[in-house]
Amino acid sequence: MDNPPSPSVPTQGSTTIAPGVLVTIARLTALSVPGVASLATVPGGVNRLFRRGLAEGVRIEIDGQAVSVDLYLVLRHDSQVREVSRRVQADVARAIEEMVGMQVRRIDVHVEDMDYSGAPG
Repeated sequence: MDNPPSPSVPTQGSTTIAPGVLVTIARLTALSVPGVASLATVPGGVNRLFRRGLAEGVRIEIDGQAVSVDLYLVLRHDSQVREVSRRVQADVARAIEEMVGMQVRRIDVHVEDMDYSGAPG
């Protein structure tokens, strides 16, 4: 039995990633980290290269094949701020690198507030 020839797969071309995809990856990954309650609104007056997703707590800057991310978070009142922030940085960087293959230049986490809504009163 002869194997049929496999279809030719093009080896040239390019893939374009919409900036909104990066915003979604960063947002969903940050929200999946234990201790993150929600995303905060990006403060006004910040220089922005990319305006989409500002109310979602994510600011993305793209320079060639490298991405920089600012995340504005609200953490749960009982979370360890340093541990949660580092986990968010690591998880978001890994997600962007693995899912879209872009280099992550930096991920800055801004803790904007603490959520006490579930705290005993």
